[in-house]
Amino acid sequence: MKPKSKIEKTRLQLLHQYYSYTGFYTFVWNAIKKASPYIILIVGIVYLINHFFDINKALTHLTEVLPAYGVLSFFFVSETLLGIIPPEIFIAWAGKMYSPWFYLSLLAILSYAGGLLSYWMGRSITNIPSIHNYLEVKMEKQLKNSKKWGGFLIVVGAVLPLPFSISCIAAGIIKFPFKSVMLYGSLRLLRFAIYGLIIFNVL
Repeated sequence: MKPKSKIEKTRLQLLHQYYSYTGFYTFVWNAIKKASPYIILIVGIVYLINHFFDINKALTHLTEVLPAYGVLSFFFVSETLLGIIPPEIFIAWAGKMYSPWFYLSLLAILSYAGGLLSYWMGRSITNIPSIHNYLEVKMEKQLKNSKKWGGFLIVVGAVLPLPFSISCIAAGIIKFPFKSVMLYGSLRLLRFAIYGLIIFNVL
């Protein structure tokens, strides 16, 4: 009987072979190369703005002056439209409320719902004739590969400190099944729970 470690190593090797044969690594690398200029541009703009105007301080002040429903509404809009504002600021706000876990739960649900709404925004984008033709003709091969790994795309956006909304918009554009988006996207709720445990213990 093979040792457990050897079996696990074999499974990892098979997984690595599968990703290599299907072109997953090439797909991810090409996607990173294409997205890098835009990411660098956005980071540069945010850095410049933050250099002259403290964004985090302004957002923290915003959570202090707005009523609870105003903060929650602002957060929902942020999580629906690109989601570039760090949710940790809002989680810290929830930690100062009289019922931290209640407000954290609302934030988690709004973030999840915002991502699902973003998915349908992505689906709507594909209805624009020029974009539809571009995706169906020029991006046919890339689109087919994207559909294979759409679940990975959603999990990364839900769990890692990356904009969940952007992942969901991308999933909508490639027409990844909505039920799968709902399933994988539910990991977003877990992320908020973990962040809450960490941040609430620090505050």
